[in-house]
Amino acid sequence: MDERDWLTRRFEEERPHLRAVAYRMLGSVSEAEDAVQDAWLRLDRADTREVDNLGAWLTTVVARVCLNVLRSREHRREDPLDVRVPDPIIGPEEGGDPEHEAVLSDSVGLAMLVVLETLTPAERLAFVLHDMFAVPFEEIAPMIERSPAAARQLASRARRRVRGQAPSPDPDLGRQRDVVNAFLAAARDGDFDALVSALHPDVVLRSDGGTARARHTVLISGARAVAAQAVTFGRLSPFARPVLINGAAGVVVTVEGRRVSTMAFTVTDGRIVAIDVLSDPERLDALDLTALDD
Repeated sequence: MDERDWLTRRFEEERPHLRAVAYRMLGSVSEAEDAVQDAWLRLDRADTREVDNLGAWLTTVVARVCLNVLRSREHRREDPLDVRVPDPIIGPEEGGDPEHEAVLSDSVGLAMLVVLETLTPAERLAFVLHDMFAVPFEEIAPMIERSPAAARQLASRARRRVRGQAPSPDPDLGRQRDVVNAFLAAARDGDFDALVSALHPDVVLRSDGGTARARHTVLISGARAVAAQAVTFGRLSPFARPVLINGAAGVVVTVEGRRVSTMAFTVTDGRIVAIDVLSDPERLDALDLTALDD
């Protein structure tokens, strides 16, 4: 086996980890794949004979690529208050490992990824690499041109925001699904009181319809306001297929073969605390739903 074959094999071994890093950094499946591919191109051109830990080297390369993407995205964003729902990872409701799915939901649920979208690029990198992948601050600091102490402060600031705005979902998927089913049934029946009872008083509804729509982002908070919005969804509830979205209870709404929306629910202590809706037609069409094929 020559050196290039060895590098190719080692890179493929690291690919799942690199994809996980990039997805948490960017909240975009396609951009994460591009970042990983960019890392391969850089590896193919680099002299790695003095690299002691290839996995760590590749993680650093992917993190730097993602940091550049985040900075570019920040410069392009016209309205900092816009809601951006990250790309959901969708799988079938049945057949998964409940313990595995609970861990996935807790670590990369859409509610958390939405909060990560509000962080500065440096905060996001410090938090993701340290808190999710145990990268030491001494290795993070050079990436953001800060001291290790400053990197630690950035991660701490991000951690406080995540804890305050992204509650952890109930670990019991069956309990999550019961609450979501009750919500959908109430929406179908137009039962306003039942909707309110399924929602936490401070529930937040975030909806991303894409830039092609006149009112492409929606942010609603409070049980009664979200319930009022949910009543309008009642006519679509019969078309909602239960799925797992980032390991938590969710639905995909398809009408006559057309993808209408995905809805991810965060259920805590038996009530819905967050609903994240993606209804951007372009992004919906790009979703990989092959795992749902019977």
